[in-house]
Amino acid sequence: RSGQDVATILHLVHNLIHDEEEEEDNRMQNVGEQGHMALLGHSLAAYISVLDRERLRKLTTRILSDTTLWLCRLFRYENGSAYFHEDDRDGLVKVCRLVINARYEEYASEGYAVLSSKQPVIYQSASGRPGLGQHLCSQLGLPLSSLCTVPCNTIFGSQHQMDVALLDTLIKEDIEAGKLPLLLIVNAGTPGAGHTDKLARLKDVCDQYSMWLHVEGWVNSFTLCNTFFIMAATRSDSMTLTPGQWLGLPAVTAVTLYRHEDPALSLAAGLTCSQPVARLRALPLWLSLQYLGHNGIVQKIRHATALVEDELSSPVVLFKFSQETSAASSGGSVEGYCAGDKEVLDAFNRWLGEQLVQLVPSSGVDVVELEDEGTCVRFSPLLTAAVLGTQQENIEELAEKLAQLLPVMCSTMCLRQDFREETHRHSPSLAYIQDLSWPGLGAVRYEPQTEGMDESRRKQELEKINTELLKKLQDLDTDIVFSTGPEFGTEEHCVFIGMVTEDVDVSELVDTVAALGRDIEESGRLLENMTEVVRKGILEAEQQLQLANEEKLMEEGMLRQLPLVGSVLNWFSPFQSSIKGRTFNLAAGTVCHCMVTIREDTLKFYRHRNETSDTVLGDH
Repeated sequence: RSGQDVATILHLVHNLIHDEEEEEDNRMQNVGEQGHMALLGHSLAAYISVLDRERLRKLTTRILSDTTLWLCRLFRYENGSAYFHEDDRDGLVKVCRLVINARYEEYASEGYAVLSSKQPVIYQSASGRPGLGQHLCSQLGLPLSSLCTVPCNTIFGSQHQMDVALLDTLIKEDIEAGKLPLLLIVNAGTPGAGHTDKLARLKDVCDQYSMWLHVEGWVNSFTLCNTFFIMAATRSDSMTLTPGQWLGLPAVTAVTLYRHEDPALSLAAGLTCSQPVARLRALPLWLSLQYLGHNGIVQKIRHATALVEDELSSPVVLFKFSQETSAASSGGSVEGYCAGDKEVLDAFNRWLGEQLVQLVPSSGVDVVELEDEGTCVRFSPLLTAAVLGTQQENIEELAEKLAQLLPVMCSTMCLRQDFREETHRHSPSLAYIQDLSWPGLGAVRYEPQTEGMDESRRKQELEKINTELLKKLQDLDTDIVFSTGPEFGTEEHCVFIGMVTEDVDVSELVDTVAALGRDIEESGRLLENMTEVVRKGILEAEQQLQLANEEKLMEEGMLRQLPLVGSVLNWFSPFQSSIKGRTFNLAAGTVCHCMVTIREDTLKFYRHRNETSDTVLGDH
């Protein structure tokens, strides 16, 4: 098959990117001029790669050295080198290989066999990025026993910072066990909450045991204005940065800055590459940094941090709905909530985050799951403001929507127990369905009377009634949302009731549900009874018609039934026939008789039609 022209291919790509039913405004986000510079870098890299080898080498060396120098100056990271990589975990993998090559002198010749004498140990925080340690072990070919997860502070200090004293104890135990402490991964902004470890103290521990210190996260990289934190961070042996997120640059690689004096080991670890084309990965960032300049970068970061109006060192704000909030709003107590409060609160906070994302998409809020705090809503402008173009008015709108949603959540939480009790009051016709993951008033199922039904028929009846009940509730003139519940929920044939305001009468609401369900059930039974009566009446009528035909045969004789002979006989000797009519009384469910007398000669025409067609005379 012949190829296609460029215009056709571009049109195909356009259709693949844009859905036909998608609105013009929602198709692609506006990347801005600095974003276009980053995208331009990818195109230029393809063109530059076809230059002659010597010119390509000079150009890529200039791009790589300029970008490295700018980043090191920006982070006050003196004498540093840079490794640009697509996967933001790949830099740490290469750094680990560098450290292994440096600490095990015979590793280059003997390979993994030298690790058996002293097993290397990599230490990470319990609040670090999930799965990062397992990824390292997988890429390095190390057993999971080489990974040590250090718990966070439980008594003194932040619950999200690595416990320095416990780390020191674990290192001593590993040394006594004949292991080699190799590398420590610390956080300058945890993935979920943006907390920063005690960098200065952890650096001292690493110096004491000759360990490599690597800094991850850097959510707080530009906001740690305190000189103490900056000096501690820049003393690290390596750090991984994601400038594309901070500056709103699409398709920009992550960067790992590191310090090491042996270029041969860096080359062996994969941190440096002799191929000029591989160095072109820095070109999009090089163009973007040229466009923004130092002042432009600082302005973007200051704008993001200014959206958080507090004096905290972290620009990450976490908030959640709690029982205390609900009780304080209602004037009640936090006592008396149903079991599984944490799961219910997680569901409410998940709903809150989803609503805020829909109502104020430019705010950049999202939902995070934290081990200790549960489900929270996160506002991290440093990671989202540059991409989404978040402005101060978006934050004001976010606060306004939050103020509107909280009273509804409070009233719903306080009325959940009342709804449960009212539902139990209508038992057995109503069954309360406990679904702790549902963010709303609750769930209920109408239970019809199913005595004498098999299991299959009972399920059909249950589904039919509750489906009709849901439709009738949705047709009511009310702001309450009725639905079938979560998309992947385990409960079936239920009516889930969403958030409600404080003026909702729960007793009246449950009475309405019960009354509608009862009406649907009674209407269905009336229809079933009528159907059964009609069926029996039809069977009785068929039996009586068959008897009438037999009586007619005996009364008229066999000759009158023959087509030709019967016509001649009826012509010369008309026969007076009595046709029995029948009526069906729907109310009584009975078949009634009536007698109609007709002379035989008046039926000749109909009998002739009966002889020449498939029409049954008795039907007329």
